[in-house]
Amino acid sequence: MTTSHSIAGAAPIAIARPVDASQENPYLLGVFAPVRDELTLDDLPVIGEIPKDLNGVYLRNGPNRQFSAPGRFHLFDGDGMIHAAHFENGKVRYRNRYVRTQAFEQESAAGRALWTGLMENPKDNPGGNGHGLGIKDAANTDVIYHRGQVLATWYLCGTPYGVDPLSLETLGAQDFLGTFAGDMMAHPKVDEATGELLWFDYGPDQNFLRYGIIGADGTQTHLTRIDLPAPRLPHDMAITANYSVLMDLPLVQDQEARLAGKYRIYYDRELVSRFAVIPRHGTGDQVRWFEAKPCYIYHVVNSWEEGEEIVMDVCRVKNPQHQTTFDHPLASMLAYMRLDAQLYRYRFNLRTGTTSEQPLDDANIEFPSVDSRVMGQPHRYSYSMSLGNEPTLLFDGLVRFDSTTGAKQEHKFGPGRWGAEAPFAPRDGSTGETDGYLVCFVNDEAEYRGEINIFDAADLESGPLARVLLPQRVPSGFHACWVRGDQLAQGTSPRPDHPESTRSSGGSDS
Repeated sequence: MTTSHSIAGAAPIAIARPVDASQENPYLLGVFAPVRDELTLDDLPVIGEIPKDLNGVYLRNGPNRQFSAPGRFHLFDGDGMIHAAHFENGKVRYRNRYVRTQAFEQESAAGRALWTGLMENPKDNPGGNGHGLGIKDAANTDVIYHRGQVLATWYLCGTPYGVDPLSLETLGAQDFLGTFAGDMMAHPKVDEATGELLWFDYGPDQNFLRYGIIGADGTQTHLTRIDLPAPRLPHDMAITANYSVLMDLPLVQDQEARLAGKYRIYYDRELVSRFAVIPRHGTGDQVRWFEAKPCYIYHVVNSWEEGEEIVMDVCRVKNPQHQTTFDHPLASMLAYMRLDAQLYRYRFNLRTGTTSEQPLDDANIEFPSVDSRVMGQPHRYSYSMSLGNEPTLLFDGLVRFDSTTGAKQEHKFGPGRWGAEAPFAPRDGSTGETDGYLVCFVNDEAEYRGEINIFDAADLESGPLARVLLPQRVPSGFHACWVRGDQLAQGTSPRPDHPESTRSSGGSDS
Protein backbone atom coordinates (compact mmCIF):
# COMPACT_ATOMS: atom_id res chain seq x y z
CA MET A 1 0.00 0.00 0.00
CA THR A 2 1.19 3.52 -0.82
CA THR A 3 -0.51 6.71 0.26
CA SER A 4 0.69 10.22 -0.45
CA HIS A 5 -0.60 13.64 0.56
CA SER A 6 0.14 17.04 -0.94
CA ILE A 7 -1.65 20.21 -1.92
CA ALA A 8 -3.70 19.78 -5.07
CA GLY A 9 -2.23 21.59 -8.07
CA ALA A 10 1.03 22.57 -6.35
CA ALA A 11 4.28 21.75 -8.09
CA PRO A 12 6.48 19.27 -6.21
CA ILE A 13 9.77 20.53 -4.82
CA ALA A 14 12.89 18.53 -5.50
CA ILE A 15 15.49 21.25 -5.17
CA ALA A 16 14.84 24.76 -3.88
CA ARG A 17 17.01 27.36 -5.63
CA PRO A 18 17.21 31.09 -4.84
CA VAL A 19 16.97 33.34 -7.87
CA ASP A 20 20.59 34.49 -7.71
CA ALA A 21 22.80 31.44 -8.33
CA SER A 22 25.69 33.07 -6.43
CA GLN A 23 23.53 32.94 -3.28
CA GLU A 24 22.70 29.22 -3.47
CA ASN A 25 22.35 27.71 -0.03
CA PRO A 26 23.78 24.19 0.13
CA TYR A 27 21.37 23.34 2.96
CA LEU A 28 18.46 23.70 0.51
CA LEU A 29 20.04 21.60 -2.23
CA GLY A 30 20.70 17.95 -3.01
CA VAL A 31 20.33 15.62 -0.02
CA PHE A 32 19.19 18.56 2.16
CA ALA A 33 16.41 19.75 -0.14
CA PRO A 34 12.94 19.57 1.45
CA VAL A 35 10.57 16.81 0.36
CA ARG A 36 7.00 17.68 -0.42
CA ASP A 37 4.88 14.57 0.11
CA GLU A 38 3.95 12.88 3.36
CA LEU A 39 3.92 9.19 2.51
CA THR A 40 2.90 5.87 3.99
CA LEU A 41 4.69 3.03 2.18
CA ASP A 42 4.87 -0.73 2.58
CA ASP A 43 5.66 -3.61 0.18
CA LEU A 44 8.95 -1.86 -0.52
CA PRO A 45 11.80 -3.48 -2.49
CA VAL A 46 14.35 -5.14 -0.19
CA ILE A 47 17.93 -6.12 -1.01
CA GLY A 48 18.84 -8.82 1.52
CA GLU A 49 16.52 -9.95 4.31
CA ILE A 50 14.97 -8.00 7.18
CA PRO A 51 15.56 -9.88 10.46
CA LYS A 52 12.32 -11.16 11.99
CA ASP A 53 13.60 -10.50 15.52
CA LEU A 54 13.90 -6.76 14.77
CA ASN A 55 10.60 -5.36 16.06
CA GLY A 56 9.99 -1.71 16.86
CA VAL A 57 10.17 1.66 15.17
CA TYR A 58 13.09 3.85 14.12
CA LEU A 59 12.27 7.58 14.09
CA ARG A 60 14.41 10.46 12.89
CA ASN A 61 13.67 14.17 13.16
CA GLY A 62 15.02 16.97 11.02
CA PRO A 63 14.35 20.31 9.30
CA ASN A 64 12.07 20.34 6.23
CA ARG A 65 10.65 23.79 5.68
CA GLN A 66 7.08 24.14 4.54
CA PHE A 67 7.40 27.55 2.83
CA SER A 68 10.23 29.66 1.48
CA ALA A 69 11.00 32.49 3.87
CA PRO A 70 12.61 35.89 3.25
CA GLY A 71 16.28 36.25 4.03
CA ARG A 72 19.03 33.72 4.56
CA PHE A 73 18.13 30.15 5.43
CA HIS A 74 19.91 28.34 8.26
CA LEU A 75 19.71 24.56 8.58
CA PHE A 76 18.11 25.01 12.01
CA ASP A 77 15.17 26.98 10.52
CA GLY A 78 13.27 24.15 8.82
CA ASP A 79 9.97 22.83 10.15
CA GLY A 80 10.29 19.55 12.02
CA MET A 81 9.52 16.45 9.98
CA ILE A 82 9.73 12.94 11.43
CA HIS A 83 10.58 9.97 9.22
CA ALA A 84 9.83 6.52 10.61
CA ALA A 85 10.55 2.90 9.72
CA HIS A 86 8.28 0.47 11.59
CA PHE A 87 9.53 -3.14 11.69
CA GLU A 88 7.29 -6.07 12.48
CA ASN A 89 8.03 -9.75 11.85
CA GLY A 90 10.37 -9.22 8.91
CA LYS A 91 8.28 -6.46 7.30
CA VAL A 92 8.81 -2.70 7.29
CA ARG A 93 6.59 0.33 6.74
CA TYR A 94 7.93 3.83 6.03
CA ARG A 95 6.05 6.97 7.00
CA ASN A 96 6.91 10.68 7.17
CA ARG A 97 4.90 13.51 8.73
CA TYR A 98 5.45 17.12 9.72
CA VAL A 99 5.33 17.96 13.41
CA ARG A 100 2.23 20.14 13.61
CA THR A 101 3.64 22.86 15.87
CA GLN A 102 1.75 26.04 16.60
CA ALA A 103 4.01 27.91 14.16
CA PHE A 104 3.51 25.27 11.46
CA GLU A 105 -0.25 25.54 11.78
CA GLN A 106 -0.14 29.36 11.68
CA GLU A 107 1.89 29.33 8.47
CA SER A 108 -0.32 26.60 6.97
CA ALA A 109 -3.39 28.75 7.61
CA ALA A 110 -1.69 31.81 6.11
CA GLY A 111 -0.41 29.89 3.09
CA ARG A 112 3.05 31.45 3.41
CA ALA A 113 6.02 31.89 5.72
CA LEU A 114 5.39 34.21 8.68
CA TRP A 115 8.85 33.88 10.28
CA THR A 116 12.26 34.83 8.99
CA GLY A 117 15.16 32.56 9.92
CA LEU A 118 17.83 32.38 12.58
CA MET A 119 20.20 34.59 10.57
CA GLU A 120 17.75 37.48 10.23
CA ASN A 121 16.37 40.07 12.65
CA PRO A 122 13.24 38.54 14.25
CA LYS A 123 11.57 41.86 15.13
CA ASP A 124 8.62 41.33 12.76
CA ASN A 125 8.11 37.64 13.56
CA PRO A 126 4.76 36.77 15.18
CA GLY A 127 6.35 35.09 18.21
CA GLY A 128 8.97 32.69 19.48
CA ASN A 129 9.77 30.56 22.49
CA GLY A 130 9.04 31.33 26.13
CA HIS A 131 12.37 33.08 26.65
CA GLY A 132 11.65 35.98 24.34
CA LEU A 133 13.54 34.75 21.29
CA GLY A 134 11.45 35.73 18.30
CA ILE A 135 12.65 32.66 16.40
CA LYS A 136 10.24 30.00 15.17
CA ASP A 137 10.07 27.01 17.50
CA ALA A 138 10.10 24.24 14.87
CA ALA A 139 10.43 21.09 17.06
CA ASN A 140 12.95 19.85 14.48
CA THR A 141 15.85 18.54 16.56
CA ASP A 142 15.37 15.33 18.55
CA VAL A 143 12.83 12.59 19.25
CA ILE A 144 12.71 11.00 22.72
CA TYR A 145 10.40 8.17 23.77
CA HIS A 146 8.60 8.58 27.10
CA ARG A 147 5.32 7.09 28.35
CA GLY A 148 3.90 5.84 25.08
CA GLN A 149 4.72 8.83 22.90
CA VAL A 150 7.78 10.48 21.43
CA LEU A 151 8.64 14.08 22.20
CA ALA A 152 9.83 16.27 19.34
CA THR A 153 12.16 18.94 20.72
CA TRP A 154 13.89 22.12 19.52
CA TYR A 155 17.57 22.98 19.90
CA LEU A 156 17.12 26.43 21.50
CA CYS A 157 14.71 25.29 24.23
CA GLY A 158 11.11 25.18 23.18
CA THR A 159 7.78 23.45 23.58
CA PRO A 160 8.04 19.65 23.46
CA TYR A 161 5.43 18.24 21.10
CA GLY A 162 3.96 14.80 21.69
CA VAL A 163 3.89 12.54 18.63
CA ASP A 164 2.40 9.07 18.25
CA PRO A 165 5.35 6.74 17.44
CA LEU A 166 3.39 4.71 14.87
CA SER A 167 0.94 7.06 13.12
CA LEU A 168 3.22 10.11 13.63
CA GLU A 169 0.08 12.01 14.56
CA THR A 170 1.02 15.21 16.42
CA LEU A 171 -0.70 14.89 19.80
CA GLY A 172 -0.08 18.54 20.64
CA ALA A 173 2.11 20.70 22.87
CA GLN A 174 3.02 18.62 25.90
CA ASP A 175 2.44 20.33 29.24
CA PHE A 176 2.66 17.13 31.31
CA LEU A 177 -0.86 17.23 32.67
CA GLY A 178 -0.65 20.97 33.30
CA THR A 179 2.40 20.78 35.58
CA PHE A 180 5.23 21.76 33.23
CA ALA A 181 7.06 25.00 34.07
CA GLY A 182 9.40 26.19 31.36
CA ASP A 183 10.69 25.23 27.96
CA MET A 184 12.66 22.05 27.26
CA MET A 185 16.12 21.81 25.77
CA ALA A 186 16.88 19.55 22.80
CA HIS A 187 18.10 16.45 24.63
CA PRO A 188 16.17 15.48 27.77
CA LYS A 189 17.17 12.12 29.24
CA VAL A 190 14.94 9.16 30.06
CA ASP A 191 15.91 6.73 32.82
CA GLU A 192 14.19 3.49 31.84
CA ALA A 193 14.79 2.08 35.34
CA THR A 194 12.62 4.75 37.01
CA GLY A 195 10.51 6.06 34.13
CA GLU A 196 11.72 9.62 34.82
CA LEU A 197 12.40 12.26 32.16
CA LEU A 198 15.09 14.77 33.17
CA TRP A 199 15.44 18.18 31.49
CA PHE A 200 16.69 21.74 31.81
CA ASP A 201 16.07 25.06 30.10
CA TYR A 202 18.07 28.22 29.53
CA GLY A 203 17.64 31.57 27.79
CA PRO A 204 19.61 34.46 26.26
CA ASP A 205 18.59 36.80 29.10
CA GLN A 206 18.57 34.19 31.87
CA ASN A 207 21.57 33.86 34.21
CA PHE A 208 20.40 30.51 35.54
CA LEU A 209 19.29 27.07 34.41
CA ARG A 210 16.02 25.49 35.45
CA TYR A 211 16.45 21.77 36.06
CA GLY A 212 13.42 19.54 36.38
CA ILE A 213 12.07 16.00 36.35
CA ILE A 214 8.93 14.56 34.83
CA GLY A 215 7.94 11.51 36.84
CA ALA A 216 6.75 8.12 35.64
CA ASP A 217 3.17 9.35 36.17
CA GLY A 218 3.67 12.06 33.53
CA THR A 219 3.70 15.05 35.88
CA GLN A 220 6.52 17.36 36.87
CA THR A 221 7.83 16.10 40.20
CA HIS A 222 10.90 18.28 40.70
CA LEU A 223 12.12 21.76 39.71
CA THR A 224 15.06 23.82 40.90
CA ARG A 225 17.22 26.76 39.81
CA ILE A 226 20.97 26.59 39.18
CA ASP A 227 22.60 30.03 39.10
CA LEU A 228 25.10 30.98 36.39
CA PRO A 229 27.49 33.95 36.12
CA ALA A 230 25.74 35.05 32.90
CA PRO A 231 23.43 33.62 30.22
CA ARG A 232 24.81 30.43 28.69
CA LEU A 233 23.94 28.12 25.78
CA PRO A 234 24.29 24.49 26.91
CA HIS A 235 22.87 21.84 24.58
CA ASP A 236 22.94 18.50 26.42
CA MET A 237 23.13 16.98 29.88
CA ALA A 238 24.05 13.67 31.50
CA ILE A 239 22.45 11.46 34.12
CA THR A 240 23.64 8.70 36.44
CA ALA A 241 21.64 6.58 38.86
CA ASN A 242 21.84 9.30 41.54
CA TYR A 243 23.11 12.50 39.88
CA SER A 244 22.64 14.80 36.92
CA VAL A 245 25.40 16.77 35.18
CA LEU A 246 24.66 20.15 33.59
CA MET A 247 27.06 22.46 31.79
CA ASP A 248 28.32 26.05 31.79
CA LEU A 249 30.45 26.26 28.62
CA PRO A 250 32.25 29.15 26.87
CA LEU A 251 29.89 29.40 23.88
CA VAL A 252 27.84 32.45 24.83
CA GLN A 253 25.25 34.89 23.54
CA ASP A 254 26.57 38.13 22.02
CA GLN A 255 24.89 40.64 24.32
CA GLU A 256 25.34 43.58 21.92
CA ALA A 257 23.53 41.61 19.25
CA ARG A 258 20.88 40.66 21.79
CA LEU A 259 20.23 44.32 22.58
CA ALA A 260 19.76 44.87 18.85
CA GLY A 261 17.15 42.11 18.78
CA LYS A 262 19.37 39.53 17.07
CA TYR A 263 20.59 36.08 18.05
CA ARG A 264 24.36 35.66 17.68
CA ILE A 265 26.79 33.42 19.55
CA TYR A 266 30.54 33.46 20.01
CA TYR A 267 33.20 31.36 21.74
CA ASP A 268 34.78 33.15 24.71
CA ARG A 269 38.23 31.60 25.00
CA GLU A 270 38.87 33.34 28.33
CA LEU A 271 36.29 31.18 30.10
CA VAL A 272 36.76 27.66 31.45
CA SER A 273 34.26 24.85 31.04
CA ARG A 274 32.24 24.17 34.19
CA PHE A 275 30.12 21.17 35.05
CA ALA A 276 27.35 21.20 37.66
CA VAL A 277 26.91 17.86 39.45
CA ILE A 278 23.60 17.84 41.31
CA PRO A 279 21.84 15.03 43.16
CA ARG A 280 19.02 13.85 40.92
CA HIS A 281 16.33 15.26 43.19
CA GLY A 282 18.58 17.93 44.70
CA THR A 283 18.34 21.72 44.80
CA GLY A 284 20.54 24.43 43.33
CA ASP A 285 22.40 24.97 46.61
CA GLN A 286 23.57 21.32 46.48
CA VAL A 287 25.40 21.72 43.17
CA ARG A 288 29.10 20.81 43.05
CA TRP A 289 30.97 22.71 40.30
CA PHE A 290 33.89 21.11 38.47
CA GLU A 291 36.19 23.05 36.12
CA ALA A 292 37.91 21.81 32.96
CA LYS A 293 39.65 23.13 29.85
CA PRO A 294 37.57 25.33 27.52
CA CYS A 295 35.51 23.48 24.91
CA TYR A 296 31.98 22.98 23.69
CA ILE A 297 29.91 19.81 23.98
CA TYR A 298 26.96 19.27 21.71
CA HIS A 299 26.30 15.67 22.70
CA VAL A 300 26.92 13.39 25.67
CA VAL A 301 27.59 9.69 25.11
CA ASN A 302 26.71 8.50 28.63
CA SER A 303 27.58 8.99 32.29
CA TRP A 304 27.72 6.76 35.37
CA GLU A 305 29.04 6.46 38.92
CA GLU A 306 32.32 4.71 39.69
CA GLY A 307 33.22 4.75 43.38
CA GLU A 308 33.67 8.39 44.41
CA GLU A 309 33.67 9.61 40.83
CA ILE A 310 31.15 10.61 38.19
CA VAL A 311 32.41 9.45 34.78
CA MET A 312 31.09 11.21 31.68
CA ASP A 313 31.91 10.38 28.05
CA VAL A 314 31.15 13.05 25.44
CA CYS A 315 31.92 14.18 21.92
CA ARG A 316 34.13 17.18 22.72
CA VAL A 317 34.53 20.12 20.36
CA LYS A 318 37.80 21.91 21.05
CA ASN A 319 37.00 24.88 18.82
CA PRO A 320 33.31 25.42 17.99
CA GLN A 321 33.96 28.74 16.24
CA HIS A 322 36.03 27.79 13.21
CA GLN A 323 37.71 30.46 11.15
CA THR A 324 35.79 30.35 7.92
CA THR A 325 37.53 29.19 4.75
CA PHE A 326 34.42 29.61 2.59
CA ASP A 327 34.05 32.30 -0.04
CA HIS A 328 30.29 32.37 0.30
CA PRO A 329 27.58 34.76 1.59
CA LEU A 330 26.74 32.11 4.22
CA ALA A 331 30.34 31.53 5.26
CA SER A 332 29.68 31.96 8.99
CA MET A 333 26.92 29.35 9.07
CA LEU A 334 28.91 26.91 6.94
CA ALA A 335 31.87 27.24 9.30
CA TYR A 336 29.77 26.61 12.43
CA MET A 337 28.23 23.51 10.88
CA ARG A 338 31.65 21.97 10.20
CA LEU A 339 31.81 19.89 13.39
CA ASP A 340 35.15 18.62 14.63
CA ALA A 341 34.53 16.45 17.70
CA GLN A 342 36.32 13.57 19.39
CA LEU A 343 35.37 11.03 22.06
CA TYR A 344 36.51 12.35 25.43
CA ARG A 345 36.18 11.32 29.07
CA TYR A 346 35.74 13.41 32.22
CA ARG A 347 36.00 12.20 35.79
CA PHE A 348 34.54 14.37 38.55
CA ASN A 349 35.79 13.31 41.99
CA LEU A 350 33.08 14.00 44.54
CA ARG A 351 35.48 13.65 47.47
CA THR A 352 38.32 15.92 46.27
CA GLY A 353 36.36 18.23 43.96
CA THR A 354 38.89 17.70 41.17
CA THR A 355 38.41 17.01 37.48
CA SER A 356 40.47 14.72 35.29
CA GLU A 357 40.00 14.63 31.53
CA GLN A 358 41.41 12.66 28.61
CA PRO A 359 40.73 11.91 24.94
CA LEU A 360 39.51 8.41 24.14
CA ASP A 361 39.94 8.55 20.37
CA ASP A 362 40.99 11.05 17.70
CA ALA A 363 38.40 10.30 14.99
CA ASN A 364 35.93 13.03 14.02
CA ILE A 365 32.63 11.51 15.16
CA GLU A 366 29.36 12.89 16.49
CA PHE A 367 25.69 12.09 17.23
CA PRO A 368 26.62 9.35 19.75
CA SER A 369 24.28 6.91 21.49
CA VAL A 370 24.36 3.88 23.75
CA ASP A 371 21.88 1.09 24.37
CA SER A 372 19.02 3.03 26.01
CA ARG A 373 18.65 0.27 28.60
CA VAL A 374 22.03 1.24 30.14
CA MET A 375 21.58 5.03 30.08
CA GLY A 376 23.09 6.36 33.32
CA GLN A 377 24.89 3.07 33.99
CA PRO A 378 28.34 1.86 32.87
CA HIS A 379 28.42 1.00 29.17
CA ARG A 380 31.00 -0.70 27.03
CA TYR A 381 29.86 0.14 23.49
CA SER A 382 28.75 3.38 21.90
CA TYR A 383 27.53 4.02 18.37
CA SER A 384 28.31 7.23 16.51
CA MET A 385 28.42 8.80 13.07
CA SER A 386 31.65 9.67 11.30
CA LEU A 387 31.67 13.08 9.67
CA GLY A 388 32.51 13.36 6.01
CA ASN A 389 35.17 15.81 4.85
CA GLU A 390 32.56 17.98 3.18
CA PRO A 391 31.54 21.66 3.38
CA THR A 392 28.18 20.64 4.84
CA LEU A 393 27.13 18.46 7.78
CA LEU A 394 27.12 14.96 6.28
CA PHE A 395 27.70 11.54 7.87
CA ASP A 396 29.78 9.15 5.76
CA GLY A 397 29.74 6.11 8.06
CA LEU A 398 28.96 4.31 11.31
CA VAL A 399 31.41 3.78 14.17
CA ARG A 400 31.14 1.36 17.10
CA PHE A 401 33.58 2.21 19.89
CA ASP A 402 34.61 -0.23 22.63
CA SER A 403 35.37 1.87 25.71
CA THR A 404 37.03 -1.10 27.42
CA THR A 405 39.63 -1.86 24.74
CA GLY A 406 39.56 1.30 22.61
CA ALA A 407 38.84 -0.83 19.53
CA LYS A 408 36.57 0.44 16.75
CA GLN A 409 34.40 -1.14 14.11
CA GLU A 410 33.41 1.03 11.15
CA HIS A 411 31.25 0.97 8.08
CA LYS A 412 31.46 3.57 5.31
CA PHE A 413 28.32 4.13 3.26
CA GLY A 414 30.27 4.66 0.03
CA PRO A 415 30.82 7.56 -2.39
CA GLY A 416 27.86 9.92 -2.59
CA ARG A 417 25.96 8.05 0.15
CA TRP A 418 25.18 9.79 3.43
CA GLY A 419 23.59 8.36 6.56
CA ALA A 420 21.61 9.37 9.63
CA GLU A 421 22.01 8.84 13.38
CA ALA A 422 21.71 5.12 14.15
CA PRO A 423 20.75 4.27 17.76
CA PHE A 424 21.09 0.69 18.96
CA ALA A 425 18.00 -1.47 18.30
CA PRO A 426 17.99 -4.59 20.55
CA ARG A 427 16.77 -7.79 18.94
CA ASP A 428 13.88 -9.60 20.64
CA GLY A 429 15.28 -11.14 23.83
CA SER A 430 18.52 -9.14 23.53
CA THR A 431 21.09 -9.88 26.23
CA GLY A 432 23.71 -7.19 25.62
CA GLU A 433 24.88 -3.96 24.02
CA THR A 434 25.80 -5.57 20.68
CA ASP A 435 22.99 -8.16 20.61
CA GLY A 436 20.86 -6.30 18.12
CA TYR A 437 20.94 -4.01 15.13
CA LEU A 438 21.57 -0.50 13.91
CA VAL A 439 18.94 1.05 11.64
CA CYS A 440 19.46 4.26 9.70
CA PHE A 441 18.33 6.15 6.63
CA VAL A 442 20.85 6.53 3.82
CA ASN A 443 20.63 9.01 0.96
CA ASP A 444 22.10 8.04 -2.39
CA GLU A 445 23.05 11.14 -4.39
CA ALA A 446 23.48 9.26 -7.66
CA GLU A 447 20.07 7.57 -7.45
CA TYR A 448 18.48 10.63 -5.81
CA ARG A 449 16.50 8.48 -3.40
CA GLY A 450 16.61 7.17 0.13
CA GLU A 451 17.08 3.76 1.72
CA ILE A 452 16.56 2.13 5.08
CA ASN A 453 19.71 0.19 6.01
CA ILE A 454 19.90 -2.49 8.74
CA PHE A 455 23.22 -3.60 10.26
CA ASP A 456 24.25 -6.30 12.70
CA ALA A 457 25.54 -4.29 15.68
CA ALA A 458 28.09 -7.03 16.41
CA ASP A 459 29.52 -6.90 12.87
CA LEU A 460 29.29 -3.46 11.27
CA GLU A 461 32.19 -4.16 8.94
CA SER A 462 30.19 -6.75 6.99
CA GLY A 463 27.85 -4.03 5.77
CA PRO A 464 24.05 -3.93 5.77
CA LEU A 465 22.02 -7.08 6.29
CA ALA A 466 19.23 -5.47 4.30
CA ARG A 467 18.62 -2.34 2.23
CA VAL A 468 15.02 -1.18 1.86
CA LEU A 469 14.65 1.07 -1.18
CA LEU A 470 12.47 4.18 -0.94
CA PRO A 471 10.99 6.12 -3.83
CA GLN A 472 11.90 9.49 -2.30
CA ARG A 473 14.79 10.94 -0.34
CA VAL A 474 14.87 11.32 3.42
CA PRO A 475 16.54 14.74 3.66
CA SER A 476 19.66 14.80 5.83
CA GLY A 477 18.65 15.93 9.29
CA PHE A 478 19.26 15.60 12.99
CA HIS A 479 18.51 13.07 15.73
CA ALA A 480 16.89 9.66 15.91
CA CYS A 481 15.60 7.14 18.44
CA TRP A 482 14.60 3.48 18.49
CA VAL A 483 11.40 2.41 20.25
CA ARG A 484 11.33 -1.32 21.03
CA GLY A 485 8.36 -3.54 20.29
CA ASP A 486 7.78 -4.16 24.00
CA GLN A 487 7.67 -0.41 24.61
CA LEU A 488 5.11 0.03 21.83
CA ALA A 489 2.99 -2.73 23.37
CA GLN A 490 3.13 -1.16 26.85
CA GLY A 491 2.64 2.48 25.81
CA THR A 492 0.52 4.43 28.30
CA SER A 493 -0.46 7.45 26.19
CA PRO A 494 -3.57 7.37 24.01
CA ARG A 495 -2.89 6.93 20.30
CA PRO A 496 -5.80 8.43 18.39
CA ASP A 497 -6.64 6.74 15.10
CA HIS A 498 -5.92 8.98 12.16
CA PRO A 499 -7.63 8.60 8.77
CA GLU A 500 -4.80 8.65 6.24
CA SER A 501 -6.93 10.31 3.57
CA THR A 502 -7.38 13.57 5.48
CA ARG A 503 -3.71 14.50 5.80
CA SER A 504 -2.09 17.30 3.80
CA SER A 505 1.52 18.44 3.65
CA GLY A 506 1.24 22.21 3.75
CA GLY A 507 2.69 24.70 1.31
CA SER A 508 5.30 25.09 -1.35
CA ASP A 509 9.00 25.77 -1.03
CA SER A 510 9.53 26.47 -4.70
